[in-house]
Amino acid sequence: MTAIKKVLLAPLDPVHDIGLKIMKRYLDEKGFSTILLPPDLKAEEIIQKAIEEEVDAVLISRTLGYRVAEMLANFVDLADAAGLRDRAKLVIGGKAIRPELAAELGFDAGFGPGTEPEELIAFLEDRPYIPPIDKQKKDKKDLCQDFSYRYRHARIKEYLDQIVDDILIWAGDKTSPGVERALVREKLLEAEREYETGKMSERQWNKIREELLEEYLYYADDVVKQFYREGKVPAKSRQLTQTEIESLEKYVQETEARMSTTRVQHVASNPTLFIQYGTGCPFMDIAHIKIAESWGADGVIHFDPSWGARTEGLLEGYLTHEEDGSIITQDNLRRIRNSLSPSTLWQVRAHRGLNTPETVLLAGYTGADLTKINIAYGSLGAGTDPERMCIDGIAAIKYAARFGMPFDVVTNEELCGVPAYKAFAGMLIVAHLTLRLGGKPILQPLFCYSPEMMIYGGMKDNYVDFNAAKISALREIIDAPIWPGAPIGFLTHTEDRVQSSVTTALHAALASSLGVVAISIASSDEAYSGGPIVGASRVDTLQAVKEVFRFFGSTSITPTGQAEEFKGQIIDGIESVLKEVLVKGSFVRALYEGVLGSREDGAYPGRVGRGTVIKKKAARVG
Repeated sequence: MTAIKKVLLAPLDPVHDIGLKIMKRYLDEKGFSTILLPPDLKAEEIIQKAIEEEVDAVLISRTLGYRVAEMLANFVDLADAAGLRDRAKLVIGGKAIRPELAAELGFDAGFGPGTEPEELIAFLEDRPYIPPIDKQKKDKKDLCQDFSYRYRHARIKEYLDQIVDDILIWAGDKTSPGVERALVREKLLEAEREYETGKMSERQWNKIREELLEEYLYYADDVVKQFYREGKVPAKSRQLTQTEIESLEKYVQETEARMSTTRVQHVASNPTLFIQYGTGCPFMDIAHIKIAESWGADGVIHFDPSWGARTEGLLEGYLTHEEDGSIITQDNLRRIRNSLSPSTLWQVRAHRGLNTPETVLLAGYTGADLTKINIAYGSLGAGTDPERMCIDGIAAIKYAARFGMPFDVVTNEELCGVPAYKAFAGMLIVAHLTLRLGGKPILQPLFCYSPEMMIYGGMKDNYVDFNAAKISALREIIDAPIWPGAPIGFLTHTEDRVQSSVTTALHAALASSLGVVAISIASSDEAYSGGPIVGASRVDTLQAVKEVFRFFGSTSITPTGQAEEFKGQIIDGIESVLKEVLVKGSFVRALYEGVLGSREDGAYPGRVGRGTVIKKKAARVG
């Protein structure tokens, strides 16, 4: 410690001195000699005392109000006139104090809300403040590491074994345009890597690329062919200009140089927190990611445009899009990947549509940590033909396993009202298929005001029991990671951003109380923005969740006895549905015929990609 030893603490305020008492305790513990004056003294009395005691620093606290700034500036003037300024540092602290305001008023330093005592002590000791390493450092968390994937429900496992056996036998000799394109894309990526590392000449690379692109376009839609052959981009899309790309790089560098991160979690058992982006523009996506990182998000989820899921083939280059959902290209993904903080978990979702295998392949190549796949959701809630989705889903799962990317298996109850037990049966089939193929599934039940309960009135009393029942039902079946979403609190939001933040935060508190590994949250304007989500709304929900985590800490929320009844009904329902799938003799047939979600439930087998599954020997490449 330097020569500064004696500090006078004085509330220039009629009442408030809690902050000074806290700081006094820390200063005393660090060996400073401190004098704490009572509230409601005049400025002249404080200055006189400081001179008499020959202190090295005067720490003033004050809540701001009308004419308070003038009072504080007057205090500095009086200290100057009395000669105190020459011998002591003048410091101001309080709820509304910022360093800029303190400097404007003439103080040597100002400390506002959230100040760590060490920051003040470092200032008094004339040394820079270095936050503790454990506060600065955030590590990526392995969401699957603590789970054995052992089944606790023997009969359900027996059913799942039989269903997955049938799926793999059925799929053995089949392929699709999506699978074949992924195979070609993989060759393109490998060739590009050889070219970039100097193992292949430019002439060789151009020749191979031309040949492989022709193979790729054999399985692509016209809009994709026009893009590669004529340079025509899809409607409402355009290439980012070089100036925009250079501006983006500058923005990322400048933002990272000045940004710091925080933690939302208050205790170790609070779940990892994800937030979704997909503005349509990679530049805006990165801006939203940096906001989310700064305010404590642990992971971000790439949301793609819906038309991309209905088109055979992916595009290339830096592409921006006028509507929500950001276009999946290798360049867009690379740019976003390079902007992420090292600790940020990155998920590229691929749970629907005709490009599922290729999306997972690109995600793996680009360095994504997680992806999202569910054959039942893609077939019944996202418009893709069940047969096609099953073949593509298997290929996608194999890529995920190969790249070591766990993925959440999102349920299809959210969009239409499919009962949870049917959605869970589909989720468990895909999860078991994943385990058989060497992957790591994460179960993702909808965690909100469930549509089926909105229809049938099962959540009239509270939002706790049914959501708690879903988690406990899944736990009673298998020891697997659970990541409620997507997002939590879905369908409880209104146009009121405060209300939306509160209900998201309460769902987060419940999820934490139930011990899940992760949650996805929405921004407070996500359901009603009618256009782009604003950055401030991201901060709303992140801050709200942080506050409830602080409020509840390690305490728990206890559901009523109704939750146990719901749990039993869900498990019985899952068992019944799996049994019916076996009776149908085919998972795909069960999807078409409504076993895992019927038209009456609001689930419709998708038509996109129907009739495109082919025998492997009939494929042109692969």
